[in-house]
Amino acid sequence: MHLEVITPDAKLFEGEVSSVIAPAVDGFLGILKDHAAMISTLKAGEMTIISNGKEERIFINGGVLEVSDNVISVLAD
Repeated sequence: MHLEVITPDAKLFEGEVSSVIAPAVDGFLGILKDHAAMISTLKAGEMTIISNGKEERIFINGGVLEVSDNVISVLAD
């Protein structure tokens, strides 16, 4: 899967990932390969990214997440 995390100031992450856990308004979203297409509002919290067996955490202040055809786009505050 390809993930891109963008803020108004910078691109925080771009690359291939095996999973993402994001802080949605109603709880945490776990996204794996071939996830159904969706759009969700995000709240402030840590987003966990697993890539090449390594875990990276990014703090976001909210935003919007879209999943479509194994591409995850996050527009974060």
